[in-house]
Amino acid sequence: MNADPATDVFEEHRPVLTGVAYRMLGRITDAEDVVQEAWLRWSSADREEVREPRAYLVRITTRLAVDRLRHLRSRREAYVGPWLPEPLTTEEAVGSPPVPDAAERAVLADSVSFAVLVVLESLSPLERAVFVLREAFGFPYAEIAAALDRTEPAVRQLAGRARRHVGERRPRYDVDPAERRDLTERFLAAASGGSIERLMALLAPDVRLVSDAGGGKAKAALRTIESADKVGRFLAAVAQEVGPDWDMRVAEFNGGPAVACFVGGKPDTFLQLEARDGVIQCIYIVRNPDKLSGLSALFDL
Repeated sequence: MNADPATDVFEEHRPVLTGVAYRMLGRITDAEDVVQEAWLRWSSADREEVREPRAYLVRITTRLAVDRLRHLRSRREAYVGPWLPEPLTTEEAVGSPPVPDAAERAVLADSVSFAVLVVLESLSPLERAVFVLREAFGFPYAEIAAALDRTEPAVRQLAGRARRHVGERRPRYDVDPAERRDLTERFLAAASGGSIERLMALLAPDVRLVSDAGGGKAKAALRTIESADKVGRFLAAVAQEVGPDWDMRVAEFNGGPAVACFVGGKPDTFLQLEARDGVIQCIYIVRNPDKLSGLSALFDL
């Protein structure tokens, strides 16, 4: 039985479409919904009129993602506490087909980092779309203009504004995977061992801790905590709650090592560190249960 050509074409481009949608929305579920809607439109389209399926599918997906992001903005503005993206596993890929070039893969991985996605939240939906398509995937300005139904000069202006905004607000961290993983494992050992001295030695003086509790759905800090003293005391208090039923797994998420914590076999906490000069500069913690539900399947729990 021959496969459906329309399905084959869509599946060929699905990784790129999912990658675009996730970077636009920061939620896997929302990204999957957008891609599913793109499939429905593709399956009912007059494909004989489509000369470039990839460009056509990216255009549909981008427009759907922009519309959804506009809809989500009001809910995120009313969100209680900091908002963080949903963790995305990047063990095998970063939302695009396999990339043989290490430098190109690093760019794609960086574009799904928490540091970048948090800054992208402050862009307008159109600015975010232009930034994602241009900076993460390298789409030509003409193609982006067609996707957004804008003129090319207008898209170039949006791109410049978005690039400046991200450049001014995005923190700079080291990207050495081996160093980050070593620091993550040392942090985990110090925290689970209850050694406040070892823990403090890993923190930069101006370290920040940002936690997403899902608008009060889980216990977490409702404001960003700053300074080694305050972050250290907060983590020491949290470490006291760790018991024998906690299972902690280190894996790659959003382009870097992270810790997935399970309690009684259920996902409880996601934690990722950002480092510079050998010390921790920022700690991201996700406890929103809506953003952790997919972790169990990833670890076969």
